[in-house]
Amino acid sequence: MKKVAIFGKPGSGKSTLSKGLTQATHLELHALDSILFKPDGSQIEREVYDQKHRAILHSDRWIIDGFGPISSFYERLEAADTLIYIDLPYAVSYWLVTKRLLKGLFVKPAGWPSGSSVIKGSLQSYKTLKLCPRFWNDDFMQKLQTIAKGKKLYVIRSIKELNRFVEQV
Repeated sequence: MKKVAIFGKPGSGKSTLSKGLTQATHLELHALDSILFKPDGSQIEREVYDQKHRAILHSDRWIIDGFGPISSFYERLEAADTLIYIDLPYAVSYWLVTKRLLKGLFVKPAGWPSGSSVIKGSLQSYKTLKLCPRFWNDDFMQKLQTIAKGKKLYVIRSIKELNRFVEQV
């Protein structure tokens, strides 16, 4: 486990898992939200993002947490040796986004981009969750199985599995 891609729906626990895995493996963590957004919360230029993303992919050891633009997502899956797909039920993801929003009113969520509004980000997460069945579906799972040949693939489907994952690794 040297190049790890962690991905899933908004509010699925990617950041929490990434931090725990970073502590367990000592791999450098790259949260895509921190790369995609400027300190004022606006999105960086696509060319700048692509350059940063490719530099990470070409390094020897990394954990990348998040989705990002679709083309970079598939580049990341190809470059990784370990794929971790957090596929929690939608009700759980909605609850976790809501929980993050409520806590975020008082304390900035860990890994949240500086200057980004927790309220606006949470509203965007709700919108994204509504669209997720178009992407996170059986077709995606079949594609993921193909990409994962020769790699380690973990599919986490419950909070219990999520909480145990770092301990097992």
